[in-house]
Amino acid sequence: MFSIDLTSRIPIYEQIYQKIVMLILNGTLAENDQLPSVRSLAKATGVNPNTVAKAYQELERNGVLYSVPGRGSFVAAQDHSEFRKKALADFDSMVREAFDKGISPDDLKARIDTLHISYREEHE
Repeated sequence: MFSIDLTSRIPIYEQIYQKIVMLILNGTLAENDQLPSVRSLAKATGVNPNTVAKAYQELERNGVLYSVPGRGSFVAAQDHSEFRKKALADFDSMVREAFDKGISPDDLKARIDTLHISYREEHE
């Protein structure tokens, strides 16, 4: 489904959260699609099941997922404008952090352009 960066400063449960949101935003996951069980995703990503469970709980609390006892977790109906707001707020936070670390606006713009090209090539 996706990989986790164990060297990232972003907590693993937050990476899982973000990756699932991105899969929904890009259409890989649709409304009512079932997600892997906590144990199977933990095994596939090599992380502790409690970490995956925490991500799923956060996603459910924020209305991204819903769970059916005995059946699993599913993608809830989405208001993509809320996802966009959250994604842009996260982006703003990361840009501020980059500025704090001395990364210039030109370097960030170049990075965005590179990522955009890469993204388009992956989705053609």
